Amino acid sequence: MGLSKTAVAYHIRITRNALFVYFHPKLSRLNFPANPILVEVTRGGMVESVHRGAAAVFDAQGRQVAAFGDIERLIYPRSAIKPLQAIVFAESGALESFGFGDQQIALACASHSGETGHVDGVLSWLNRLGLDETVLECGAHFPAHRQSRITMARAGLKATSAHNNCSGKHAGFISVARHQGEPVAGYVKLNHPVQQRVLQVLQELTEEVLHDRPCGLDGCGIPVVGMSLRGIAQGFVQLAHRQFESNKRRIAAERICRAMAEHPWLVGGTDRFCSAVPIATSGRVLIKVGAEGVYAGMTTGANPLGLALKIDDGSRRAAEVAMGWLITKFCRLEQSEIDRIRPWTQPEVKTVANKLAGVVRISGDL
Repeated sequence: MGLSKTAVAYHIRITRNALFVYFHPKLSRLNFPANPILVEVTRGGMVESVHRGAAAVFDAQGRQVAAFGDIERLIYPRSAIKPLQAIVFAESGALESFGFGDQQIALACASHSGETGHVDGVLSWLNRLGLDETVLECGAHFPAHRQSRITMARAGLKATSAHNNCSGKHAGFISVARHQGEPVAGYVKLNHPVQQRVLQVLQELTEEVLHDRPCGLDGCGIPVVGMSLRGIAQGFVQLAHRQFESNKRRIAAERICRAMAEHPWLVGGTDRFCSAVPIATSGRVLIKVGAEGVYAGMTTGANPLGLALKIDDGSRRAAEVAMGWLITKFCRLEQSEIDRIRPWTQPEVKTVANKLAGVVRISGDL
């Protein structure tokens, strides 16, 4: 059976100076086998909805601890790989050159909620570079944090690029360009030296060849490249294990893990899962959300693990439940730690009148 034009996926081959776009039938969604049901949603005595997906867990020796579904299928990791991308900032020398510290690293790893502390942190950061929020190429949107949105609306304030949940990552890229004496304008383009360094770091950590992979634009305009869950999980366990030949990279990895552990609110925000997990585990487990149902994370310590998952339909509610189950099952959480993150790992389904109607839970098949 032939593929229709709408069913044929685009493939983009990446080179240093250009993107070559052509049709690639093998990447069609019609060729995807069904992943297992990871999460189910109940209402009363019945399962009302299900979410399929895939997940991978790897140890520091590259051994597969667990796999569910197709962990080789390419996905866009979206913001889940910000801690890996932050290596370029942490090892560039920009930290030392401009006197930055762990708070800037945490914001570089963040998909923050746009609360006052997040926005002020980014603005202060840019100010130390002699810049303002107009240099950010991520676009503007109102804060994800509900009360912050209400406060701005009541005051008649407009959102700026500093409110963008990715503004910290962008400030990190700008800092690298500034430190290296490279153009700041256009830092989001794939052929910019900063993005070429990011691509190289991702290749080294995931151990995947990324130059001939599907490529697109993330919501904030940064290039995003197709990767496997296997590669993402292995990249995170490398970050946690910190056994690099380069001393500069080892120090950068240490600083990223420390920044995420000591400043979890900057990484997410109020009532955010990415902040709740490191708080509940005293920094032993670090996780990062990505759009379209992606999560990645790692455990630190003597026997680190790397974790990555993707919910096929892009559901964030399902991704949080699945990630909560993964870290509960494989990261040796204490019961008290499990209890602290329960609002995210088994959220309740409520009626409009706030009565319990069901739950979102891990699939019984798992």
